[in-house]
Amino acid sequence: MSKCAGIWIETKNAMLITVEKDKPASVKTIESTIETRERIQGESKKFGRFGNQYLTFEKKRRNKREEQTTLFIKTIIQELDTFDKFVIFGPSKMKHKFEKEIFLIPNLVSKLEGIYNADRLTKNQKVAWVNDYFKTIA
Repeated sequence: MSKCAGIWIETKNAMLITVEKDKPASVKTIESTIETRERIQGESKKFGRFGNQYLTFEKKRRNKREEQTTLFIKTIIQELDTFDKFVIFGPSKMKHKFEKEIFLIPNLVSKLEGIYNADRLTKNQKVAWVNDYFKTIA
């Protein structure tokens, strides 16, 4: 078995679980800076003082969240160069956004083994899931 990794990804964080032959699995957690519940200053009024001038902060909030998501995904992608194979799993839609970014990088596409849905798991369950996955394909 070569150097393989399982990537648990959700909005709050990502875990890189590294598996190598005859070595214990190592886990690295990457925290996300994505703010899911944020109040923008001055957001309470949806109208201006000058008549029927309506203001909305949804576009600003959406753009900020997209920037934070892109930064989080690029941080994870920087870690993937050292692996021969990797698999992505997790409960949220973040794994599909991550997949789209991976398909833009040709050398990572060949290393991607698959993308799987997974319920909430403990740290030990995540490590066991990755170990079982790479044992079955080896």
